[in-house]
Amino acid sequence: MAFTPSRRRTRRGRAPMAEINVTPLVDVMLVLLIIFMVTAPLLTAGVPIDLPDSNAKPLDQTPSQIELSIATDGTVYLDKTVVAPGTLGAMLEAVPKGADGKPPLVTLRADKTLEYGKVMGVMGELNHAGFNAISLVTDRSVSAP
Repeated sequence: MAFTPSRRRTRRGRAPMAEINVTPLVDVMLVLLIIFMVTAPLLTAGVPIDLPDSNAKPLDQTPSQIELSIATDGTVYLDKTVVAPGTLGAMLEAVPKGADGKPPLVTLRADKTLEYGKVMGVMGELNHAGFNAISLVTDRSVSAP
């Protein structure tokens, strides 16, 4: 319901103003928003300190990695070791986990003349054993057929 000022006049001849001007409020809020947006990234910066020297060996930052290869005749190799048919799952279960409890990265190399089903069978065994990050190795980049 809108408020309409009364028609009565005061001693000075003007009616009282009953509206609030929100423009200055909006201006102040926008300026504060900009200030917070600029200063927020600066608050996450760490404290500058001068670290001491040490003779300790650095921690190994490279994740563990295994290589799985499938030859033209369908022979599967796990890091240059021939895998007997039907034992791939057991060999993958024996692969030790990393220090963080995650399985090592898997690099899969397969001959391009292999059947699609053979490669998918090996990838299914990898997935069943908990290896979900698989890198497929190719020779070079070529355009799609």
